[in-house]
Amino acid sequence: MEHMAKTTLERIHEAAAADFLKRGFRKATLRDIARAAGVTTGALYGYYDSKEALFEALVGEAYDTVMTICRGGEERQDAHTAGRTPKIMEGFCSRRLLEYVYDHLTAFRLLLCCSEGTRFSGMIDQMVELGLEETHQYQDSLLEQGLLESSIDPRLEHILVTGMVNAFFELVIHEMTPEQADTYLSQLQAFYDAGWNNMLGR
Repeated sequence: MEHMAKTTLERIHEAAAADFLKRGFRKATLRDIARAAGVTTGALYGYYDSKEALFEALVGEAYDTVMTICRGGEERQDAHTAGRTPKIMEGFCSRRLLEYVYDHLTAFRLLLCCSEGTRFSGMIDQMVELGLEETHQYQDSLLEQGLLESSIDPRLEHILVTGMVNAFFELVIHEMTPEQADTYLSQLQAFYDAGWNNMLGR
């Protein structure tokens, strides 16, 4: 059975992803993308009025979703309130995030390696800020209950959170297989859980 022909928009997206991956956002051009997609530049402008808009179409949903995952939810907040010991920043090293990333690998390679010059280039920094909010909430909960004598030095805290977020995305940058990534994630979780709990006296 023959495959259905790709739509014009699908060809544009495919050509754009390939060009952005090869040359990065700054060096890619709509003219070259249109040529690779087999359409005129004018036809491409009928879909997107700028290179930024085209890049957004490729990565915007993935970016918004990863931020939602990393913001966590009521269950994690309840754990802080109840004084339990949740996995620190579980949204940042969770299988839910891993599965989503591997379902949208091209988008995350674009976000991590090719987004300089776009509003998405600060994704890691924004995730670090969310992670710092999470650790602050957890430390405040422990302090209020008398389970922690003093907070972690903010400079060290920033270093630890930055390292954790970057470590997670190494699996994308190094193009690990899903099986390799799953093993890597388990090891990463064990390492950081032990380290954070030791730092917090848990």
